[in-house]
Amino acid sequence: MANEFLSDTDLYKEEDIRRAKVKALKEAGINPYAQRYECTTDILGATLLKDGEKVATAGRVIFKRVMGKLAFIHIQNVKARIQVSLGRNELSEEDYNFFKQNIDLGDYIGVTGEIYHTHTGEITIRTQSYKLLSKAIKPLPDKFHGIQDTDLRFRQRYLDLITNEKEREILLGRSKVIAFIRKYLQDNGFIEVETPIIQSAVCGASAKPFLTKHNALDKECNLRIAPETYLKQVVAGGFDRVFEIAKCFRNEGMDSQHLQEFTQVEWYASYWCFEDNIKFFTKFIRALLTEVVGEPRVMKDGKKYYIPEEINRIDYTKTLNDMLGFNVLDYDDAEALKSEAVKRGLFTEGELKDLVSLGSVIDYMYKRKIRPYIVEPTILFNYPASLVPLARPFDDSPKSLEMFQLLIDGVEMCKCYSELVDPIIQRETLEEQARNKALGDEEAMDVDEDFILAMEHGMPPISGLGMGIDRLMMMIYDVESIRDVVFFPIMK
Repeated sequence: MANEFLSDTDLYKEEDIRRAKVKALKEAGINPYAQRYECTTDILGATLLKDGEKVATAGRVIFKRVMGKLAFIHIQNVKARIQVSLGRNELSEEDYNFFKQNIDLGDYIGVTGEIYHTHTGEITIRTQSYKLLSKAIKPLPDKFHGIQDTDLRFRQRYLDLITNEKEREILLGRSKVIAFIRKYLQDNGFIEVETPIIQSAVCGASAKPFLTKHNALDKECNLRIAPETYLKQVVAGGFDRVFEIAKCFRNEGMDSQHLQEFTQVEWYASYWCFEDNIKFFTKFIRALLTEVVGEPRVMKDGKKYYIPEEINRIDYTKTLNDMLGFNVLDYDDAEALKSEAVKRGLFTEGELKDLVSLGSVIDYMYKRKIRPYIVEPTILFNYPASLVPLARPFDDSPKSLEMFQLLIDGVEMCKCYSELVDPIIQRETLEEQARNKALGDEEAMDVDEDFILAMEHGMPPISGLGMGIDRLMMMIYDVESIRDVVFFPIMK
């Protein structure tokens, strides 16, 4: 469906006309798909020129109006659009007629001319010569209404980008965000590295993996759910500060905030603890937002949330205990915790029956009873140790973790902790994960022997942080669906 506002008959007729034009051009010895065009600037650069300056630029035709011996078109790329005039005073009759008969909406065209302003004040290129660069066979969607079918928007993203200015702004903003992240971290001594996407152990986060087969090695593998364990091995190799902007894959349900393929940034700093990362992240996120939108704020459902220099803090465990009416750290067994919660009328047996690990029970309780009610930007800290097997417990409270998350209006923006670097405790926590997986916890981790081996050779004190870029983009541009902030979300 190229244009929802034309009937199927009109669509086929328009396409037939365009195909006939392509055929006629080729028969006349004119290739409607040029090899190249020499531009002096792009469209955005052309809009910055002064009257009388010469320019050669190119773009897609998204508007065309012919008025006798004078015609106007608009050409566009992702950054800008500009008006172009074509008239018999500058062009030969043959060239002008060729334009009228052969240039359609959606075609790519190169124009050479000079800048001037029309009597209405619109910057325009007065064309002295032009060239058809690429002929569009199918017509574009209606430029005023764009693509109304949401499914079609994501399947044919290129059409959405042509007609949807908001979507162009978002996806240009995404490039700007990633560029800022990379520069900010590098300016603060972090080195960008790359770690494997195809891995041999499911480790680094609690998630159900995508499984695959490495035929050449005759080996079962998985797509990474997080780059964490490899990045910490890089730190063990002497890279004191590292980061990766990583594609990750989690074979879980889809909703407005989750896709199976997503992008996150993770960074790790030697000799830091989670408190150091709180300070660094606060400065980082305020600087990023100020760079992208002009102030340190995000948005959700039309409401602005400003990130202050000192973010409010909430004790995770204390808040959970206050809600439950008992100390969750007193429980080492998932069934006993579930039984107590059901007995107190906090949850039903049906709600908790599929949760097999202590950490999954606690996480479920938190997500149901606490997370939705945290609205203003808030740092949650002091998490139960059963939640994250890779995080470092407090020395004076081994059932609690040196960990924090930033929440805004119920959305988790990042996760950070002081890293566990004790290989003996690390093996114990991962073996517990393996037991949970055997009991049916599909999100439990494997015992990653290569990771533990690196830890046995010695790792410095480390703190790491992970932040989902897709979810951040949703909060910057206040969109409801994560699909709006990626170029090509997977579809049914």
